[in-house]
Amino acid sequence: MTTGDPTYDAGMAVRRAVLGDAHVDRAEAAKTPFTTDFQAFITRTAWGTVWTRDGLDRRTRSIATLTALLALGHWDEFVLHVRAARRNGLAPDEIGELILHSSVYCGVPAANHAFALAQRVLSEEQPED
Repeated sequence: MTTGDPTYDAGMAVRRAVLGDAHVDRAEAAKTPFTTDFQAFITRTAWGTVWTRDGLDRRTRSIATLTALLALGHWDEFVLHVRAARRNGLAPDEIGELILHSSVYCGVPAANHAFALAQRVLSEEQPED
């Protein structure tokens, strides 16, 4: 479904590609009059303006995103973006390297928690046929 707003529509396409249809469908279904404007804002701005730029590929954007979320302790978003990083081509070993590298700059406690969360997400993955 398109809205006629090219930035929003491009953002929704990238958001679905990165986060998966199931997540986006849940988020869309959970919108309320109170949250609708915010959901449109993040779709248009984060996904339609930033994630659509040519300057970085999606793998690199996932690395930057995971690092920032780990550094700031945004754990629910971190879990979401571990899944997104896998969709964007990061291997589990690369995610582990990212967390290990981040421990030096973001702190061992944050990295310890990130390893626990990433391990949980990665163990839930279904093998591809």
